[in-house]
Amino acid sequence: MRFVYVMDPMDRILPDKDTTFAFQRAAQRRGHSALHTLVSGVYLDCGQVCATVRPVVVSDTAPFHTFGAPFDVRLAEVDAVFIRKDPPFDAQYLYLTHILELLRGHTLVLNDPRGLREANEKLYTIHFAQHMPPTLVSADPARLLAFAESLGKAVIKPLDGAGGSGVLVLTTGDPNNRSMVDLLTHEGQRYAMLQQFLPAVRQGDKRVLLLDGEVLGAINRIPRSDDIRSNIHVGGSVEPCEVTSEERALVEDLKPRLLRDGLVFVGLDLIGGKLTEVNVTSPTGIQQLSAHVGQDMADPVIAWVESRVAGS
Repeated sequence: MRFVYVMDPMDRILPDKDTTFAFQRAAQRRGHSALHTLVSGVYLDCGQVCATVRPVVVSDTAPFHTFGAPFDVRLAEVDAVFIRKDPPFDAQYLYLTHILELLRGHTLVLNDPRGLREANEKLYTIHFAQHMPPTLVSADPARLLAFAESLGKAVIKPLDGAGGSGVLVLTTGDPNNRSMVDLLTHEGQRYAMLQQFLPAVRQGDKRVLLLDGEVLGAINRIPRSDDIRSNIHVGGSVEPCEVTSEERALVEDLKPRLLRDGLVFVGLDLIGGKLTEVNVTSPTGIQQLSAHVGQDMADPVIAWVESRVAGS
C-alpha cells in the first residue's frame, strides 16, 4: 500500500521518540511505502486533491531517513493519508482539513478531517465534563481571577497551545496572577482555560493511547521537580503504567463520541483519573509505550489501517 504522511519536515523528527517515525517504520516493515508531504504540499487541481510528495525510507541508524525524487500524486489514488502535522491548529491547518475532506469515500484519512475541526484538544474535553476537574473557559480576566481564587490553586492555559506551552499556575495571594491572566487572554481579547490544580500531577500525567476506541496502552509522564508540566517535550520523564478499571470506564464513556467524529488514533491525558485533554492532531507516546511493553505498538495501528483499507 501507499501511505501519505502530511507532517512537519523529516529533519525535525526524533527517531527514538517520534510516533510518526514509528508508523513509517512499522508500515515499511510490513511492505508499504511512505510518501512525505508538508501541509503546503497539498493542493486542489480542478476538484482533485493532490500533493507534491517524496518517497521516504526510514532507518534506525543515521541518517535515519532517505528521500526519493519528488512527484505529484492524486490522493484519491493512494491507500491512506495520515494527518500528522504537529500543533498549533492554525488557519493553514484548517484549510488542509477542508481540502482533505474531499477524499471522503475515496481514501482513508486518519484522523478524520471533520473530526479534527470539531476537536480542539482543550475544548473537546467539555463534552465529557463529568470526568474533568472544575473548569472555566473565558476571556474575562476578572471572571478567571475570581474562579482561580475560589479554587485556591489553579492552572491556566491557552486553547491553542501544545507541548505544555503557556501553562501557568495561579495561587491565591500571588501578585503575578493578574499579569498572567492578562498575558494569556491578551487583556481580555482571547479565551483561556482555567482548571483546578490537581496535586496528583506530581505522581504523573497519564497518556492513554486509543485505537478505534480501544485502549492500546498507557505511559505515565512525571514532571521535573522544578516544573508542573509533565510533557516529554519540556523534560518530563516517562515510566510504565497500567490503565485502571475506572480509567477504562472513562474510555467507554468517550468511545461513542470519538468514533462518531472519526477520531481513530487518540491520546487521552489523565491526572488523578481526571480528564484534562483529548489529543487528536498528532498524538505521541507510541515509542515509549512500545519500550515498556516490549513490542512495537505501531504495528496494531498499521494493521488497523490495512484492514480498513481492504474492507473499503
